[in-house]
Amino acid sequence: MSTLQDKYASVISAAQSAGIADLKVSEQNGILYVAGNASTSAAKDAVWNALGAIDSTYSASDINVDVQVAGLSAGASLKVNTDSSNLNIRQEPSTEAAIVGKAAKGEYVTLVEQTSDEWWKVKTAGGAEGYAYARYLQA
Repeated sequence: MSTLQDKYASVISAAQSAGIADLKVSEQNGILYVAGNASTSAAKDAVWNALGAIDSTYSASDINVDVQVAGLSAGASLKVNTDSSNLNIRQEPSTEAAIVGKAAKGEYVTLVEQTSDEWWKVKTAGGAEGYAYARYLQA
């Protein structure tokens, strides 16, 4: 087992426990990739929570978590599940991108597209459309 798999063993274990389908764990160029399909957003959250226990800022560059929620399609209503702050809606899928809107904790946004593992394109009730960090969205 690699040192990255040791370091993130709890994330892999959480994915297995959450029943992530088609779970793939691989390592390439010093990055651990954990990918698969979740049947519920709670299963996706279990994986992200395990990562958060190791890396509270979710900024580690040596792991890539790609867990999509199966059965979520455009138009799905998603609840903003931040700790306390507003969720930034950004022009591009990056924390460096301009903020085009905000959604409050507990507010609902509409899924436009699961564009990647980390960033989903959403539309707020106020009509702002952009990218939000999928970690804070719950079906």
